[in-house]
Amino acid sequence: MDSGGLAELDGRITECRACPRLVDWREEVARTKRAAFADQTYWGRPVPGFGPADASLLIVGLAPAAHGANRTGRMFTGDRSGDVLYEAMYDVGLASRGTAVSADDGLTLYGVRITSPVRCAPPANKPTPTERDTCRPWLVRELELLRPSLRAVVVLGAFGWQALLPALAGAGWAVPRPRPVFGHGVRVVIGSGPAARTPGGSTPVDPTLADPAPAISAPAISAPADSAPNVSAPNVSAPADSIDLFGCFHVSQRNTFTGRLTPAMLRDVLSTAARAAGLPTRAYGG
Repeated sequence: MDSGGLAELDGRITECRACPRLVDWREEVARTKRAAFADQTYWGRPVPGFGPADASLLIVGLAPAAHGANRTGRMFTGDRSGDVLYEAMYDVGLASRGTAVSADDGLTLYGVRITSPVRCAPPANKPTPTERDTCRPWLVRELELLRPSLRAVVVLGAFGWQALLPALAGAGWAVPRPRPVFGHGVRVVIGSGPAARTPGGSTPVDPTLADPAPAISAPAISAPADSAPNVSAPNVSAPADSIDLFGCFHVSQRNTFTGRLTPAMLRDVLSTAARAAGLPTRAYGG
């Protein structure tokens, strides 16, 4: 794993100003703050991925929360969604602790990296399709750098699923066509060769759980410097291994408060994905 390359990428991500609406919003939130955090200095910039450079499991969210990662500067840190996610990761043995308060709280992830397809906090937690696509080269490059070690991916929510598939294609994986539909608990094998096909191991998905948005095609990796991040592709040969892609309902308060996603459901997906990635897990109750 090119840890220097990933660290360099993370640094470049934090300087991105490609989406004016997102720049204005993240910085406005950082100035006005929430009353509970009035004495804190907000991060107010794009948020890079979090976790080791040789991670074999990747967790993909949606975008930073305005008063969560946009405040703390670390994925899923400082908000209730992160509390749910990290508690479940700790329960199955993927994190050193079950809480995430600040970027310097000592939290360590074991074989797991967390990222998102949009790096800036969006108004109402809703990035536009253009913002999603503008941000995609960062995710493509991150996937390329993780590729030698990556064996499984958990996607939290339909937005992340729709955003990840073209990024995987851009990073050289053979995404099946028709593209697999999001659903909680769905598992799809994504091959490493150039020819996409629907793998025999795909799990049928309840059509009521499908993302209504149409599948989107993979764009070019680079774009003009004044409109999108320019992220070059490395000269690497495709590995022989495929990856397992898992769908999971997002850890949003709407899902967790209503019981659509329970801690047990989240732990089950994480532990199954961890085993697929070759990571050790521990038993948990409930």
